[in-house]
This record gives sequence, C-alpha cells and structure tokens, in this order.
Amino acid sequence: MTSTLIWIAVALLAIGVYLSWTAGRLDRLHARIDAARAALDAQLLRRASVAQELATAGVLDPAASIVLYEAAHAARQADEEAREVAESELSQALRAVFGDASQVDAVRQAPGGTEAADELAAAVRRVPMARRFHNDAVRAARALRRHRTVRWLRLAGHAPFPLAFEMDDEPPVALAGR
Repeated sequence: MTSTLIWIAVALLAIGVYLSWTAGRLDRLHARIDAARAALDAQLLRRASVAQELATAGVLDPAASIVLYEAAHAARQADEEAREVAESELSQALRAVFGDASQVDAVRQAPGGTEAADELAAAVRRVPMARRFHNDAVRAARALRRHRTVRWLRLAGHAPFPLAFEMDDEPPVALAGR
C-alpha cells in the first residue's frame, strides 16, 4: 500500500516536472521570438533609414530617388498589418535602383558615397539573417505548441500564436557582392 502511494507520488512529481519544464521552454521560446522580432525591426528600420538618407542625398538620379524615398518612407510608416508588404516593396525598389553595378559605382563616387553604399550593403545583408532567426524561433515555438499536452493543458497561457514574418528580402545584385 505505501509503496503504491510512493510510486503514484513519484509519477505525479515526474509529470509535474515535465509540465513545468515544457512551460518554461515555451516561455523561453516566446522570449526568444520577442528578442528576434526586436532585432528584425531594428534591421528593417536601419535599412529603410539608410535607403531614405541615400534617396535624399542627391547622388541618385531624380526618378530613382523618388522611387527609393517613397518605398523607404512607406516601410517606415507602415502599420503592423501592412508591414510585410511595405518591406517587400522596399526590397523591390532597392533591386530596381541598384540592379546594376553602375548605379552603385555612381553612388560611391559622390562625396560620402562609399560609406553610404557600404552601410546600405550591410543593412541589406542583415535583414535576411534577422528574418531567418525570427522565423526559426517562430517555427520552434509553433512545433512545441502543436503538442497535445501543451494544447490540452494550455501551457502557452494567453500568449498569442507566433506568426512568421514573410517578406521579399532578396538583396540587389550590385549590393549583395559587396
């Protein structure tokens, strides 16, 4: 009788430890998503800011400046629902403006253009990495949240279901190799 109670207590303790560990892991994954989203937002803001600076610096032709400025401004001002589309449009504008190396060379020849082109190339390179880290964290949290135990016992609490950030983040060919 006492050995049966001890085994039941050990089993309940093991289940409790497992559930506590799973809830803690889910909490850490949600914190990782929040940190990755903050890093992604910072990189997207940096890319839009550098593109906007470059568009207003007078080193691009007027049509390219307008296209780049409007796309960067829209990306900076977009609300959360339209953010993915606005960021994709900025990527497309960057590819259109810096599709060939001659435009990058023209920017580099202007005073301060080398630093601006290097900063834009770095920003364009960091966005896909930040998005990948964010989406990997989302994927891991979603996989854990799909487990029956997590769903049935509501171990995620009231945390919203994590959503991936899907956008076109392909860099311009002329900036990607720099």
